[in-house]
Amino acid sequence: MTPFELMYQLIIIGAGPAGLTAGIYAKRYGINFLIIGQILGGTINEAHLVDNYPGIKSISGHQLTKLFQKHLATKIKQEQVEKITKGNSVQGQIFKIATNKGNYQAQSLILALGMKIRKLDIKNEEKFLDKGISYYTANNIRQFKDKTLAVVGGGDSALTTALKAADQAKKVYLIHRRDEFRGAPILIKKVKEKPNIEIIYQAKVVGAKGKKLLEEIVLDNKKEIKVNKLFIEIGGIPNVHLAKNLKIKIENNFIVTDKNQATNIAGVLAAGDMTNNPLKQIVTAAAEGAIAATSAYKYLKRLTN
Repeated sequence: MTPFELMYQLIIIGAGPAGLTAGIYAKRYGINFLIIGQILGGTINEAHLVDNYPGIKSISGHQLTKLFQKHLATKIKQEQVEKITKGNSVQGQIFKIATNKGNYQAQSLILALGMKIRKLDIKNEEKFLDKGISYYTANNIRQFKDKTLAVVGGGDSALTTALKAADQAKKVYLIHRRDEFRGAPILIKKVKEKPNIEIIYQAKVVGAKGKKLLEEIVLDNKKEIKVNKLFIEIGGIPNVHLAKNLKIKIENNFIVTDKNQATNIAGVLAAGDMTNNPLKQIVTAAAEGAIAATSAYKYLKRLTN
């Protein structure tokens, strides 16, 4: 018996909106599937407020993740995928997945790994990581009461983090390297209306200072600002490293898919933020997950015909 002894028709790698939705649809199709994902909910699990998901006017990312999981009602393997390889068996083409805890096989794959956090690469960033510098806002915002915070970024994540922090903080600096934000107009409007948010345009954070904890940030104009916390919200980098080993087509660091979420490798589909879909939203990730599962079902049916 080989070490890759657990065989599935479909393995979904990633447990964010795309992966969880793919699982919901795979279950409806009666596919023998498995979901492997390190973080349940992916990046939306840390979202302060989701107010653009159809049918739900306002909900936290953590709560929305719980709803996805409840709907799925299937156990998820919280493991780190270390390698994916393609091979052959008596059943035909198979994909072998090695994780930090086990080995699995599947006839088809859905990659829904999302993005990894992009670092700012400033002086002392690593020194103050979790000691004043964070890449996401904690769910418990009461700890920021009467404190001074800074947020770096110009997209939806930065804007929502600034709004979340401003609910408790005495002062929030929102620092953006450009002269205008690229986030949703409604979020920009809310940020500009918040009296305790100060926007600093055309500036970059280049350093961090402090003894044991973060005390100040340094801007490229030499200005130093006293803060208790710095949130870095400058987007992410698609997690495509596992796809490269399979020789999946990648352009501009995103997996290229067709309208059926199929890649250039038969039996491999991709969904969510790691694909070349221009809109990176929960609703589009979920839609891609549904399409990918449907395409996987059709692919598996063809294998048995």
